[in-house]
Amino acid sequence: MDPKLQPLSGPTSGPMNTDALLGSLSIFVLIGAVIFLAMLFYFVPVRLWITAITSGVKLRLVRDLVGMRLRNVPPTQIVYPLITAHKAGIPVDASALEAHYLAGGNVQKVVKALISADKASIDLPFERATAIDLAGRDVFEAVQLSVNPKVIETPPISAVAKNGIQVRAVARVTVRANIERLVGGAGEETIIARVGEGIVSTIGSSLTHAAVLENPDSISKTVLAKGLDSGTAFEILSIDIADVDVGENIGAKLQTDQAEADLRVARARAEERRAAAVAAEQEQRAALVAAEAEVPRAMADAFRSGRLGVMDYYQMKNLEADTKMRDSIGGGPTPQT
Repeated sequence: MDPKLQPLSGPTSGPMNTDALLGSLSIFVLIGAVIFLAMLFYFVPVRLWITAITSGVKLRLVRDLVGMRLRNVPPTQIVYPLITAHKAGIPVDASALEAHYLAGGNVQKVVKALISADKASIDLPFERATAIDLAGRDVFEAVQLSVNPKVIETPPISAVAKNGIQVRAVARVTVRANIERLVGGAGEETIIARVGEGIVSTIGSSLTHAAVLENPDSISKTVLAKGLDSGTAFEILSIDIADVDVGENIGAKLQTDQAEADLRVARARAEERRAAAVAAEQEQRAALVAAEAEVPRAMADAFRSGRLGVMDYYQMKNLEADTKMRDSIGGGPTPQT
């Protein structure tokens, strides 16, 4: 038998093992390359960098964009607002936007507010806009409210004129945001409370409710002259009385309640006097009964001591009988024995 045709014994040939090893290694290398490229494009946002460069915003790929990733700042949250501000002609620094984002602010709203304020010729520096945003107020809405005033309607406010008639008024307050006082300034609740206080004071100083109904604009003029927007985040432009209604006669109701209270007091005092009189009468009756109880005892003592005889006793009884008869004839009260 030809030795070349004999079957090989032992392990698989060397070339076959090498090919399988190279195939497995190439697969691992491919997977590693995909993972590396994914991480590279995540940490190095080349596409975002190209978008910024083509928009005219100068950003460094490694120092700016990769640094944002390392500082846990999403580059899109900074780059896109930066591009918007650059296109609108607003000079904004990327590091300032990043610092505002790290402080917990809304970068997009700040940039929109700066653009809106610039178009409306409102002086709004970047530092003030970020301060307003960090204070918890919507800076973009504040700029819009500064351009387009807002109408605040108060709930029905009740007050009593000097003649005791209740008057209910509803006011509409037109306000505009005051950019300089947004940080630390009071809100809408303070405006409504101050306007309500002014309406109550004005109606209360009126002589009659008819004067209020005839001239309701006097309320708005008086309230507006008090400078109620002091220390608030708004500027009051006008106060208009939307509705005025007549309520109850509070003065008459108070007088009626007072009369009823006086009547209850008088009844209580009369009942107190009656009870005192009844008690006094009971005391007098008790004293009379006690005195009557002493009469038989005194008579017994008189009999024992000899100061009263039997004939004297009968004469006294005859005298009492005669007195009773005369009283009965005369129509007077018959005394009881």
